[in-house]
Amino acid sequence: MSHRRGWVGPPSVTGVSNVTDGIRALSGKPVDGLTVEAVRTGEVGVADLRIHPETLERQAVVAEQHGNPQLAGNLRRAAELTRLPDDEVLAIYEALRPGRSTPAQLTELAASLGARGLPRCAALLTEAAEVYARRGLSA
Repeated sequence: MSHRRGWVGPPSVTGVSNVTDGIRALSGKPVDGLTVEAVRTGEVGVADLRIHPETLERQAVVAEQHGNPQLAGNLRRAAELTRLPDDEVLAIYEALRPGRSTPAQLTELAASLGARGLPRCAALLTEAAEVYARRGLSA
């Protein structure tokens, strides 16, 4: 949070004594261990820099508590996406671009995601298939 006199620190979060308590990287490494020195000594790898789904869920709870259910939904979908490799996430984003996929392709992709335990992402793709078809945004 900023103030006209400068940085005044992060906003307080109800029920959290230290903002970094329990937060860890996708690798499981505690966020407190992600230091410049750890990078210099090679103790930090790529998986240490990726966000853990539990961290995204914590952020979703805060978003809901502050009246932002849309952001909470986005964060929960992002938490699901952490299970996929980067190239697959990028392929999903590409498929969602208007004019890139048919409704059948989006529905097939949604079914694949749903079968792999990503129900929120599957629901988004199903909705996109319907909306794109109705608005003429399909391939």
